[in-house]
Amino acid sequence: MSNLPLVAVAMSGGVDSSVAAALLVERGYRVVGLMLRLWSEPGRAAENRCCTPAGIALAQRVAAKLAIPFHVIDAQQPFAEAIIPTFVSEYRRGRTPNPCLTCNREIRWGFLRRHAQAMGADMLATGHYARTRERDDQFELLIARDTEKDQSYVLSVLDQVALRQTLFPVGDLTKPEVREHARRLDLPVADRPDSQDLCFLAGDDYREFLKRYAPDTFRPGEIVTIEGRQVGTHEGLANYTIGQRKGIGLAAGEPLYVVDLDERSNQVVVGTREKLGRSALLTERVYWINSPPRESIEAQVKIRYKAPAVPARVTPRADGSSRVELAHPLRDITPGQAAVFYQGERCLGQATIERSIPVGEED
Repeated sequence: MSNLPLVAVAMSGGVDSSVAAALLVERGYRVVGLMLRLWSEPGRAAENRCCTPAGIALAQRVAAKLAIPFHVIDAQQPFAEAIIPTFVSEYRRGRTPNPCLTCNREIRWGFLRRHAQAMGADMLATGHYARTRERDDQFELLIARDTEKDQSYVLSVLDQVALRQTLFPVGDLTKPEVREHARRLDLPVADRPDSQDLCFLAGDDYREFLKRYAPDTFRPGEIVTIEGRQVGTHEGLANYTIGQRKGIGLAAGEPLYVVDLDERSNQVVVGTREKLGRSALLTERVYWINSPPRESIEAQVKIRYKAPAVPARVTPRADGSSRVELAHPLRDITPGQAAVFYQGERCLGQATIERSIPVGEED
């Protein structure tokens, strides 16, 4: 009997979580596989990208191959309560949410971790590409060795308690190395493609989901220029996102982009490409992974998951929010998305973007 901790592995039927479980078994850990059954629209469970019947069957096959227990945990109600209302309300406000961050905080490292602990598990492991490091009795979140697959952005919501009790077994591997481990171990998921898009949308565009669950987000209104001149009409703010060019439906002498979504006036504001430039942004409360800074710091910021990290000066404010001065202007800064802060390989924390500040303007 191993003296190593009992580790609950969050399995999905994908190659990353399967290899994570296999590596822990090889290292001598006692392992149990847990899979979340997440919420999906009635009658569309087979299309949920996180927990299709096929995905559950694959995870069961992997667990059997590894000779570990496997359980499916019903998380439909807590997922629906934690994710769907916020997803809808953010679009009502003319913002673009990132429900994956909320899911990680509330469901995977909330609901699932509590279930794992109730089963006697000491640690939770996932197939995310990220690393942790203990330093001065604090746990740090680090980017993955495979920077192209790094998932620290969506893990930036984790606190010290969560990081102390979490393992990321594939964080030091590249994706090809993960697939090679799966082939070496003859796992049935070695060549399974990565999942894409939001799991609960069942293959839909998010607009189709909103039309069914929040038709009021498609209230018609005006499309106006930055100067306030009406140049068209729209069928709802939810149809648009900052930086969008295609699908606006305007015939103009030069390309026009969405530069703002004004919830109060229900207006889509458009302008030329150069009007997209933003020199700073303001965030809501920052959730720092380690001790919060007391004064401005030099850091790098990512304004969305696949965006490159860019140099910035982050200034904490008295209410816990922050002002972020960018080293050079950025396009497509979108309220509702997360600004995630880094210093080198270390992830410092994250905050929801409240609004951006155009070049040459003060907040």
